Amino acid sequence: MIQNHIKKEYNFVKNPGSISKLANQIRNIEACPVQLVENYIKRISIADSSVNAWVSVDAQGALETAECLKKEASKGIIRGPLHGIPIGIKDIIDVAGWPTKCNSPTRSNIAPANADAEIVSILKSKGAIIIGKCHTTEFAYFNPSPACNPHNIKHTPGGSSSGPAAAVASGTVPGSIGTQTIASVNRPAAYCGIGAFKPSIGVGANYGVTPLSPMFDTVGFYGWSVADAVALFEATQKITIKKDSHKNEQSVRLVILEDNFFDQTNPEILSARDIIAEKLSSSGYNVSYLKSPISLETLSQTQMLMVEFELSRIHANLLEFDVEEVSEKLREAISRGGNFTENDYLLARNQMEKTRELFFSNFNTTDIFLIPTTPDTAPEGLKWTGDPRFIAPWTALGGPIISLPGGKDQSGMPIGFMLAGFPGDDINFGRVSCQLEEKLINS
Repeated sequence: MIQNHIKKEYNFVKNPGSISKLANQIRNIEACPVQLVENYIKRISIADSSVNAWVSVDAQGALETAECLKKEASKGIIRGPLHGIPIGIKDIIDVAGWPTKCNSPTRSNIAPANADAEIVSILKSKGAIIIGKCHTTEFAYFNPSPACNPHNIKHTPGGSSSGPAAAVASGTVPGSIGTQTIASVNRPAAYCGIGAFKPSIGVGANYGVTPLSPMFDTVGFYGWSVADAVALFEATQKITIKKDSHKNEQSVRLVILEDNFFDQTNPEILSARDIIAEKLSSSGYNVSYLKSPISLETLSQTQMLMVEFELSRIHANLLEFDVEEVSEKLREAISRGGNFTENDYLLARNQMEKTRELFFSNFNTTDIFLIPTTPDTAPEGLKWTGDPRFIAPWTALGGPIISLPGGKDQSGMPIGFMLAGFPGDDINFGRVSCQLEEKLINS
């Protein structure tokens, strides 16, 4: 049995509840949106002075919305699958009436947004209650936010969606919205021990989201479990996509991808991976250990060149601010990206597309990949958001990525894995991933 050596006063983890179960209870008048909001506000008052997941919370506004949704539910009026569910929003995403500060001194006096981002508008239309905004790294790059890891507040929660992940893991909200450009959804989920869904590139709603690198920027979804994250993702889809009857748990092959890129992975993480593989194999799944047909490390480097080229054009004006207003990390990235030519970028983009084609041509469309999210669990200290190397190439490959909690290490910190699928297969991939999670829970 893994021993948890984390001192009680450092641990603020709490299950916030299942999104689907809460929504069903509200629909059946077995739960009250007002009571839910009050409970989460109370939890924020207890935990967030230590966890620092939230930039701001609108308790009054959330309660007023909850009261309206309560009355509607009592009359049988249900706006959608998120009716009465409180949600947290990463603070690079516009919410009407609130400033989008992006954790940057350059935006300390920015005016409130005059319109909701598209994802926020969708959430509201489905009945969600926006309870507040959550911390982000500076402009969703690598300079840390004030957020801490609820499993041990002396450790990083990752980045850039540090606040949304920490908010869910600390029990202050059942679901939250983040974004991923390199590793910004899946790494915080792994470090905080919760579920997450990063859709395929191009799937989702990016209007009203402060850009970093539009080629890769993707809105992502957090919940306590894989099932919660998938439920939140599915609830926000503007078009219902029918499930492919040819893709189900019987036809899935789970591919454990091997590459020297993973050589420095903590043995505890590799052992946990093999335990998951054995459990799923014993449950009847086809599990195969296969070598990667591409260099994941090279793809990661290609992606970083493209990200820095794009962010250097989008955020070039930040170099005009005083040194103390823009972090050294972001300044250096803007400068590096500014040295890349358009030809460098186009060549990198072409190479990435060829690499994607080569990679997926070596596998079946029913394959799901299981990969360690990070080389190690969340590092101690809050000045570094952790290692994004393992996630970046999967973001570049463009398909959906799910964060699967995988137990804890000897110190009690969460171990996280990624399930990755084919680009565009988000709905089917999400549902099969929920089946995988259920098998692991019940095995």
